[in-house]
Amino acid sequence: MRIGLRLLLAFFLVLGLALAVVLQVFVEEVKPGTRLAMEDSLVDTAQALAQLAAPDLKAGVIASGGFATAMRQLQGVNPQASLWGFSKTSVHTQVSITDAQGRVVFDTRPAAIGQDHSRWNDVARTLRGEYGARSSAVSPDDPDNTVMHVAAPIVDGPRIIGVLTVSRANRTLEPYIARSRERILGASWVLLGVTLAIGGLFTWWIARSLQRLQTYALAVARGERAQPPRLGRLSGNTEFSDLALAVEGMRLKLEDKAYVEHYVHTLTHELKSPLAAIRGAAELLQEPLPEAERQRFASNVQRQAERLQQLVERLLRLTAVEQMRQLDDVEELDLAALTRELLQGLEPRLRAQQLKVHDELGDTGRVRGNRFLLAQGLSNLLDNAIDFSPAGGQLWLKLQPEGEHLAWSVRDEGPGVPDYALGRIFERFYSLPRGDAHERSSGLGLCLVQEVSQLHGGSVSVENVAVRDGGVAGCLARWRLPAAR
Repeated sequence: MRIGLRLLLAFFLVLGLALAVVLQVFVEEVKPGTRLAMEDSLVDTAQALAQLAAPDLKAGVIASGGFATAMRQLQGVNPQASLWGFSKTSVHTQVSITDAQGRVVFDTRPAAIGQDHSRWNDVARTLRGEYGARSSAVSPDDPDNTVMHVAAPIVDGPRIIGVLTVSRANRTLEPYIARSRERILGASWVLLGVTLAIGGLFTWWIARSLQRLQTYALAVARGERAQPPRLGRLSGNTEFSDLALAVEGMRLKLEDKAYVEHYVHTLTHELKSPLAAIRGAAELLQEPLPEAERQRFASNVQRQAERLQQLVERLLRLTAVEQMRQLDDVEELDLAALTRELLQGLEPRLRAQQLKVHDELGDTGRVRGNRFLLAQGLSNLLDNAIDFSPAGGQLWLKLQPEGEHLAWSVRDEGPGVPDYALGRIFERFYSLPRGDAHERSSGLGLCLVQEVSQLHGGSVSVENVAVRDGGVAGCLARWRLPAAR
């Protein structure tokens, strides 16, 4: 399981558990909280009505006095109230009054007058001077239909002469409770969705940063030229960007150390052959020799010196390219025109080997890059094609589009690359015999082309081209570069 999915599942699990607990508490507290608010208002109502009923109860006219008349008229009142979207068209509060013995002497429901309520908690506790309240079912057959009763004492000085009870059915609160639950649940689902979206975005950011770091590390491990990813755009400098910079610094130090070691080792090995030839020729030139022999050995010294000079120059160019982190002086170039310009400079060599060039480059083929580096790469590929071509051979140059890239290629009629060497021709000092079989060519030229290609986001390949009868028609070098848009 990928780390992004793990983070998302862990986030969802923690969020789900937290939301479930909070939601459970909220939903479970809606009904008790609403009933608590109703009981609080009933307490105030009972205390106020008890004060109003006291004079009629003292005078013995509680069933026919002004208080009773007002309470009976209250049952038919239409408040025409709008409570947060709910219409209230009737009064749901019932009032009951008992005497000091707990017998009902007044009730807004006439059928209850005369009943003994002395054992009900609201009346019994109030008569004892305590807070009296109860919630009872209307009928044993309907236990969910309950009524809340809150009582207040009716006093005559220090003596309790009766109890006034205010009651209201709990069912009247159900619409308010149901709407509160719906709103809580709706808000919870919205909160869950928003939080999951934020969590998903955060998880995606972490997973993407880790993936880019992984891709960069794998590219470094493969020896590719890779730029450290920029990971701090969303939140400034982060641990991920610090890690990327640390990996880049480590890579540069390791590459520099390995580069120096490999450079010194291979350079020493490559210099041995021409130096030995020069030393041998110099020793022989110190002895008396025929003029023809002296000329031959002197020519050998000059040829080996030129080889050393070419080796050093290519090494310097390759070193400069390998140390580049990004391209400078980028411009749009005509690859066909640049190739023809280089061919003009190579005209003496082409004539010396009597090579015929087939120009199939066309007139359209523009790329964006550094002119000097692209010219160096093309020049090396053309040099190799000339070096490995037999006298009187032919070269084919082509330039054709391939999707968003341009494919530049040169094909010669040389002996091709041996199968055992195809996988190593891009190594710096891997030697191959030239067309004349007297000299050997290092891989510095192709190595430079490969480095330049990576800087420009392209790729280079070399392969043998087979023709009829299973023979080898030569070698084909292809260089793919992104086309200019």
